[in-house]
Amino acid sequence: MPFNVKKVSLNFAVISFFSLSIIASICGLSTFVCCKRAVIGAFIVYIITNLTIRLINLVLVDAMISKEIDKMQNYNSARSPRKGIGN
Repeated sequence: MPFNVKKVSLNFAVISFFSLSIIASICGLSTFVCCKRAVIGAFIVYIITNLTIRLINLVLVDAMISKEIDKMQNYNSARSPRKGIGN
């Protein structure tokens, strides 16, 4: 089942925002610089996660479709009449 792209990307972005702001404040940067770096980092993480989840969804959907096609082909080949000596 494909992943929800926006929800997963937003969760990663929020986690990275707080992580980056904590790291920047530990390094002794001012509040404005911490906020600016955290927002930029969270935006970059959101974009990267969004693209990654979309690629994962493409692979999952492709695998599910090919599996169903294989099932249909096996079902159709089992139902087709077989030609024997007397036919």
